[in-house]
Amino acid sequence: MAKRLPSWEVSDSFWKRVELLIPQPERDRERSYRRKLGGGRKPIPYRRVFEGIVYVLRTGCQWKAVPKDRFGSPSAIHGYFTRWLKRGLFLSLWRAGLAEYDEMEGIAWQWQSIDGAMVKAPLATDTTGRNPTDRGKKGKQASCAGGRAWRPAVASRHRGQPA
Repeated sequence: MAKRLPSWEVSDSFWKRVELLIPQPERDRERSYRRKLGGGRKPIPYRRVFEGIVYVLRTGCQWKAVPKDRFGSPSAIHGYFTRWLKRGLFLSLWRAGLAEYDEMEGIAWQWQSIDGAMVKAPLATDTTGRNPTDRGKKGKQASCAGGRAWRPAVASRHRGQPA
């Protein structure tokens, strides 16, 4: 029986498919790049970066809560995520997965639909405010239970006076 991986770890077979889709960094061909001997940090391996992104997606944690000892710098992981998102990695990964599922199981495309609501709720009334704390009409406050505005029981008193 195969060893069960944690939900954020990527299997070797899945990584082979993902690795082909990862966009390579673009460099200006007219510029010469020279790295100082021993300067800077070495880049994080892409597999570890991808596992860090999957970790955030599976656990729902914040980017800064990514375990640094396991995946590397959380800000670097987030940087890779935003770059790969802009370059279309996740869209192409979704499309590849969808195409593979269509080959395996078949998707009945004629039965697909999209659901959404883009209008006001049909039973909403005009007295409903913009948000839950703004119910009722503008400029009016609810009256007290006794029917009159609240007033202090004593007009004024000094500290030495009993209440």
